Amino acid sequence: MADTATTRRSESTQVRVNSFIRSVYNWMAGGLALTGGVAYFAAHNQALNQLIFGTPMVFFVLIIAELGMVFYLSSRIQKIEASTATGLFLLYSALNGLTLSFIFLVYTSTSIASVFFICAATFVACSIYGMTTQRDLTSWGNFLFMGLIGIIIASVVNLFVRSSAMMMVISYIGVFVFVGLTAYDTQKLKNMALAQPEGLEAGAIRKGAIMGALTLYLDFINLLIMLLYILGERK
Repeated sequence: MADTATTRRSESTQVRVNSFIRSVYNWMAGGLALTGGVAYFAAHNQALNQLIFGTPMVFFVLIIAELGMVFYLSSRIQKIEASTATGLFLLYSALNGLTLSFIFLVYTSTSIASVFFICAATFVACSIYGMTTQRDLTSWGNFLFMGLIGIIIASVVNLFVRSSAMMMVISYIGVFVFVGLTAYDTQKLKNMALAQPEGLEAGAIRKGAIMGALTLYLDFINLLIMLLYILGERK
């Protein structure tokens, strides 16, 4: 009887974990699709091109707004409604599409498609590793976070230096960092799903899924940008 009860609890936990992880990836995929659609539309709209890239202030306002949304979601996710979290995530994805529309202006469509599939395959492989490995990846966290801070600082410096060689080095390091973060964040989400108590409110579950989707979304987008700089064919 005890073994049967244990088996049932294990099966119930696995179902709950699978449902949560599936929700995370569904929201992530929705965010990526929205970003891609907005980016493609903006890149082929001359008026939007001129507004975003012809007026530096507009571009920087968009960047600041995106950063603000990420910080707000991260710090207030426990206090806001699930519908608010969902709306902010979708709005962030759309605004990110506007700022990332430059990809379609700089790189050929063929290279964007090929690099996207390379990025997707790499992301899936890292996610599977993070989901299935028995190794505790917690120790990677501080190392990868320091690498991320280094990338951000170097990228800001390169805005003024404008060195293609420096950008190439940043991109190679970035690929390494975001590959590691993908596996690390996936395992972190799995552990979070395992720790969720039974009977948790649907709104709380959705907020967790939205935050998980945002985390993996950022890993994917940044990995794509780094790979594009290395492998992409410019127009």
